[in-house]
Amino acid sequence: MASIDFRDYLDYNNVDTKYDVSALMGGAPNSCGNLLSDYASIKNGSYGKMMKAYCAKQAAEKKAFSGDTAQKLTLMGSSADSLKKSADALGNASLWEKKKITKKDEESGEEIETKDYDWEAITKAVKSFVEDYNSLVEQVGNSDTEKVLRHAVWMTGTTEKTEKLLSKVGISIGKGNKLELDEDALRDASISTLKSLFTGHGSFADKISQKAGTISRAASSAAAAARASATYTRNGNYSDTLSKLYSGSVDKKVGEKKEDKNKNSSILDKALEAKEENKKKENKKTEK
Repeated sequence: MASIDFRDYLDYNNVDTKYDVSALMGGAPNSCGNLLSDYASIKNGSYGKMMKAYCAKQAAEKKAFSGDTAQKLTLMGSSADSLKKSADALGNASLWEKKKITKKDEESGEEIETKDYDWEAITKAVKSFVEDYNSLVEQVGNSDTEKVLRHAVWMTGTTEKTEKLLSKVGISIGKGNKLELDEDALRDASISTLKSLFTGHGSFADKISQKAGTISRAASSAAAAARASATYTRNGNYSDTLSKLYSGSVDKKVGEKKEDKNKNSSILDKALEAKEENKKKENKKTEK
């Protein structure tokens, strides 16, 4: 959003431009010229117009603010980081390697060493992933920040597309797009299905990890914008940080202005054409 330039709202036909506008508006004191300029701007109404425009701009900026506080956005970023970490942990090759495990024979009581997958570690890793996923979904579901929401929708959409495969390892999608884990079903799942879901480039876990990282960056960027949203420059202009956060709504407004401009241009073109046509008719009459 463009910042206010006070000079745009001054009537220079009625103000002595040899002097700075006013010390109140950021101008440097310059003898009594400022007082005369202020008096002139108040008298002709330009000062009132300027202040109305300034207040309108301030109200518009405040209205545009998403409502998400910097603290809330920071927590979202932290949750996204946790999800990325747990998703990456599922992709760790060592988690899916058979290990030497000592088991006690139930009948003889003898300890037997065998090779098997560490199902306790696998269950713990999947459970951590599900918990972190649900935590982020819950926080983002209460967000008003467009960029964060857009990436979260992509993430839950990816999960929905993988629903059938997830159900084979005991993971289902419950209320509010949250995941539910059946630990018994997980332990009975095929190791090849688990690996296809959680390991390798392009796997479900890899996609969620990438999107969690994107959400984290979007939340951090929005948090920084939220902190700076009410900041003004020394000349009374708004910081442009907020406009970057709400580029979508700004683009829409700009688009509307372009449409109006094109519409006005069309009217103007027609007027010019009519004027040119009238001029030609007058020339023909003169020639006759």
